[in-house]
Amino acid sequence: MFDVIIAGCGPTGAMLAAELRLHDVRVLVLEKEPEPGSHVRIVSLHMRSLELMAMRGLLDRILEHGRQRPVGGIFAAIPAPAPEGLDSAHAYLLGIPQPVVNRLLEEHAIELGAEVRHGCAVTGFEQDDEGVTVELGDEERLRARYLVGCDGARSTVRKLLGVAFPGEPSRHDTLHGEMEIGVSPEELAAKVKELRATNNRFTIRPVGEKIYSVVLPAAGVSDRAEPPTLDDFKEQLRAIAGTDFGVHSPRWLSRFGDATRLVEHYRVGRVLLAGDAAHIHPPTGGQGLNLGVQDAVNLGWKLAAQIRGWAPEALLGTYEAERHPVAADVLNNTRAQMELSSTEPGAQAVRRLFTELMTFNDVNRHLIEKITAIDIRYDLGEGPDLLGRRLRDIDLKQGRLYDRLHQGRGLVLDRTERLTVAGWSDRVDLLADPTAALDVPAILLRPDGHIAWIGDDQQDLNEHLTRWFGNPAN
Repeated sequence: MFDVIIAGCGPTGAMLAAELRLHDVRVLVLEKEPEPGSHVRIVSLHMRSLELMAMRGLLDRILEHGRQRPVGGIFAAIPAPAPEGLDSAHAYLLGIPQPVVNRLLEEHAIELGAEVRHGCAVTGFEQDDEGVTVELGDEERLRARYLVGCDGARSTVRKLLGVAFPGEPSRHDTLHGEMEIGVSPEELAAKVKELRATNNRFTIRPVGEKIYSVVLPAAGVSDRAEPPTLDDFKEQLRAIAGTDFGVHSPRWLSRFGDATRLVEHYRVGRVLLAGDAAHIHPPTGGQGLNLGVQDAVNLGWKLAAQIRGWAPEALLGTYEAERHPVAADVLNNTRAQMELSSTEPGAQAVRRLFTELMTFNDVNRHLIEKITAIDIRYDLGEGPDLLGRRLRDIDLKQGRLYDRLHQGRGLVLDRTERLTVAGWSDRVDLLADPTAALDVPAILLRPDGHIAWIGDDQQDLNEHLTRWFGNPAN
């Protein structure tokens, strides 16, 4: 019997498996595809995701495969510089092929002891008071204490669970692919600038050596149920630009809609949902993969605590309570960005106003912090503004803060040198450092890097340790 079965070994599923293995949870990941996908799509890892990778000691190996670029111009593709004053040690975007992200996170999970089976699809499940029986396509049946659906926008687990998935269906389809261009960069840039003055859903930009990302409306192009072809791209380019720019040698081609949906519940009994299985939205702003990885880090330590037997009664319920509003906010900002991409006169007028407003650094920073998820503040009750927020990677007497979070444990960072975690030392580390770059006496950091307590009183700390990490050991 497994502790947790995860359906889907994309970034969300692989990250969740790794987080659970940090706490010695027995994990099986089932991936329906027998081989990794061949589409070499470039995705962007945002600031918060980069911070999480640093917190788990993964950032260096990921940076080797990516390309850093300024974190500007990503809200509705409105041209704007990277804002000043971003509160992160990783204030950049990392463009990286999605198959590489998938591979690195899967390797990380396996290194920590997760079992991954490819070519295994979940076709059914039944849950009871003790666990979940999972059925596979070959009629094999497996048993686990919990099942987590990380199986994407068309999630089988979500559908079988029967949880409501309200929202809006797709209204506008978009073609997106990466390919080579047959005209000079100068000719291309001039034409793209001209066209984007009136059509914000069209863009061609370089993403690598001789490779360009092509995004354009898909209205009237081929059957929606069929994958697009290079001829579809050429046809639509000629309709919009009067030329197909000599596009050739595609690396991958896709079509996406602007459907926007969010599950009513992230958990029903012993079955949970994460990533695209719980929320779908247009890819504008590049938030989808990042949102899923952040779901996994929020859920992992809480589900592990439940399985290891020390979780406070309400802890697992905070997964939905915290992540559902975050996803709702992402859906709202992607809806807004899609409206700003419309060619309608009213939408264009609003876009011009936003373009003007984003010349103010505070406005630009607010929108970038929202998209890159460093503005999140979980509702942990009354307290200083820092309470519920994630803490940036700060300097310590010896090294950096995130280097102390690789094992996914809680951490009390104590500048007073008077506090203790006696009774919780099997779950929480103590670091007494009067030189730490903090403006408060001491903090309790959860394993996901969010601040759960601020103060200097031992009794108050003990109460919060109990709230988040259960009763002290005997």
